[in-house]
Amino acid sequence: MGHRWPIACALHAFLVVAASFTAANAQPLTPILVAYAGQNETAGPMWIGVERGTFRKYGLDVRMVQLRNGSLSMSTLASGQVQYNYGSPANALSAAAGGMRLQCVASPVAKIPRELIARKEIRTLDDLRGKTFGVQSIGGGFWLQTMIALDYLGIDPDRYDLKMRILGDTATVTQALGTGGVGATVIPYSFSEAAKRAGANVLADIGKLPIPYQGTTICFLRDTPSQNLDIISRLLRGLVDSVVMIHDPGARLDVTEILRKSFRFPKLEDAEASYKVLGQMATLEMLPDPAAWKIVQRMVARINPKVTQVDVAQLNNPAYVRALEDSGFLAEARRRLR
Repeated sequence: MGHRWPIACALHAFLVVAASFTAANAQPLTPILVAYAGQNETAGPMWIGVERGTFRKYGLDVRMVQLRNGSLSMSTLASGQVQYNYGSPANALSAAAGGMRLQCVASPVAKIPRELIARKEIRTLDDLRGKTFGVQSIGGGFWLQTMIALDYLGIDPDRYDLKMRILGDTATVTQALGTGGVGATVIPYSFSEAAKRAGANVLADIGKLPIPYQGTTICFLRDTPSQNLDIISRLLRGLVDSVVMIHDPGARLDVTEILRKSFRFPKLEDAEASYKVLGQMATLEMLPDPAAWKIVQRMVARINPKVTQVDVAQLNNPAYVRALEDSGFLAEARRRLR
């Protein structure tokens, strides 16, 4: 016993010193609130980053705040209740047209992996005339993807006398298709599978169309602390790591489980379909794409002509993603993907 006491004392002293050293050198996480609205796979890169700690790796405690629609999400940003918005470029353009001093810097979403799907009695695109489409809101991401798809297919909503019915999230819209509340909708593959099992028809696979597209985008208020280069750089690095994880076969089970939990999917195959959708849309090519934004601007101008006055080049700021390119961070991430 006499020999153990000095050892115990030395061990205790070591632990005290080690704890003091750790406390002195540990950097507290910077809290970040990010507003979003779309309850679909476009939110996946942020969800994965939060759940799997890719943001914490860079010293950020990122929390997601879900709002009912994109307009409310932007209002929350404008009021200063959140530092960043992760939402549709359509909402960003409308907010900028209304006077918000926005900067949009990066999007990890570059495809529309959705299907134009209709009730079983609607068999052709021409049969859509006079029908009602289900959307989450007018001017939001769901609506935008629907409008871009119809535009590419040569379907003018006015000439076809289409009506847009606001219903809520993707699950609610899909249910309305089954009950007859809407005649058609443009929904992700993960949701269209259930509709097809119930007898709905696929009129077009939007994911296979060569449409220039850029989806959910990180935006913030210009001339505020949110513009901090270091914070945004760390936020984007965490987002890049999340996209790499999405494409990593070894992380498939983790990613699928996060999606299953987020969507409350009752069936495993629906979560698997959602995983495939996320893999198709998630990209490291996050630099703002002027061509894609111009298409969005043209679509949104149908309901808000003021957006034509927005200078997309001023709204988008590519400097933050370019800094990641210049540092070699994105090149290393692409290497990991290969």
